[in-house]
Parts: sequence; structure tokens; C-alpha cells
Amino acid sequence: MGNTFKTAFLLTFLTLLLLLIGRVFGGENGMVIALIFAAIMNFVSYFYSDRIALAMYRAQPVSREQMPRVYDTVERLTQKIGIPMPKIYVIPTDSPNAFATGRNPQHASVAVTEGILNLLNDEELEGVLAHELGHVNNRDILISSVAATIAGAITYLAHVARWGMIFGGFERDDRDRGGGLAGLLMLFLAPLAAMLIQLWVSRTREYQADASGAHYTGNPYALASALAKLDAYSRRVPMQATPSTAHLFIIQPLLGMSFGSLFSTHPPIAKRIERLTGRPAEFLQ
Repeated sequence: MGNTFKTAFLLTFLTLLLLLIGRVFGGENGMVIALIFAAIMNFVSYFYSDRIALAMYRAQPVSREQMPRVYDTVERLTQKIGIPMPKIYVIPTDSPNAFATGRNPQHASVAVTEGILNLLNDEELEGVLAHELGHVNNRDILISSVAATIAGAITYLAHVARWGMIFGGFERDDRDRGGGLAGLLMLFLAPLAAMLIQLWVSRTREYQADASGAHYTGNPYALASALAKLDAYSRRVPMQATPSTAHLFIIQPLLGMSFGSLFSTHPPIAKRIERLTGRPAEFLQ
């Protein structure tokens, strides 16, 4: 309940931020245009993001005969959760990772890398797959799309407002109404705030999927052990990913640059393990 409330609060804050910046700099028309523009882009992303992500990482569909270990585990979990069987894909890379995508449980796909199959034992793999099915059952793709839509609208509106100020598109009384320096700061800080809140929503959903996965299997230590292994091995064999898809993976892949935890799509592994087991990560056996 805590994570669900936090997500709702963050999405509400994003919406209020959009309303504020739209009212100050674009009026109601500017706000509506920005929201429609962002919604159209994210509508396309929402319905086709699964195909895009799977194609981007060269994920190949596999049959039960090709991968009975994964099929049997996913089938057992979906029957327990009460959701349809997703499509199963394998990604040809030695870097251990996995992700789920799809706009709802009826259109879901779960992709695992060859590396994760070689690294984890059956209980750990079950924990990872339960985590991914947690994302599916919690409809996290929809939640992420809503957050991206509002954050995108804020960024777009601020971008238009900046160009309007540069080329004199706003009357002086509009600038005065914006509060002078405070309004100018909002133009730059609002998109940053929107991005940070979007990342916080992503991290909150990871905690929720961890909790869901542990609940489905009844074995939080197996998922915690898997996270520790994945974190250690993925540092040695990193997986290259794009910023737009990094949030999908169970372990944050390499983005080609290092940011502090403030700009991370995932919570620290040590904190995830501690939440799962109730003990510091270093005590995980």
C-alpha cells in the first residue's frame, strides 16, 4: 500500500506541476496543446513499446521445447497469480538480465538473456520471473506511460515557453505575472523536477515488483540472492541499453555514463535486498 500511495502521490504532483507551468507560461491553450502532443507520442509508445524493446535487443521468441525451464516456471506462476501466459523471448547476450513488457496482462512478454539462464539456479530464476510477472500484474507499463506523458508535456511546454521568451513571444505583463526570476527558474527547474519524479515512479515500481515476486514465490531470499548475483556479474559483463528502455530491466543496464542514485531508474541493489530479507545485503548468504 505504501508504494501504491507513493506512486499516486508522485503522479498527482506531476499533474499539478503541469497545470502550474501551463497556467503561468502558456495559458490554458498552451497547457492543453502540450498535453495532447505528449499524449500522442506516448500513445504510440504505449501500444508499440513492447515490439520496439524486443526488436532493439534482438529478442527471439522461444517455444516450450526450446526452453522448458522458463516455460514451466512462468506457467506455474501465472496460474497462481491468475493472469494469462505471456510470450517468452530470449536475448542473445551473456550479460544476465530480464525484463517484462506489454500494456496489460493480455498483451505481455517476458524476455530473459542467455546469461541469466546460465547464472541462476532454479529458485533464483523463479524469483526473477515472479518479479517480472509482478510488473505485468501491477500494470507498470501503463503507470510508466502515464508518468512519461505528463513529464513529456511539462518538458515540451517549458521548451516552447523558453523559445517564446527568447523571441519575444510573451508580453511583458505575462513575464511579470510569471514572477520574473522565479518564472525563469521554473522554465529550467520544472523539466528537471518532472524527470526526477518520473525516475522516482520507476524506482517505486521496482520495489513493488520485488515485493510482488517474493509474495508469489513465498521465498524472498531466492530473489535477494538472484539480485546479488545479477548485480555482481552484470558489472563484469555489462549490458548496453538505451535510456528509454533501461527502466524495463530487473537490473539497471549500462547506459554509457555514470550518474548518481538521484538519476537512476532503479533503487540500489543493497536497499532492494534489505527490503526483501529485512537484513543488510552483506549478511546475505
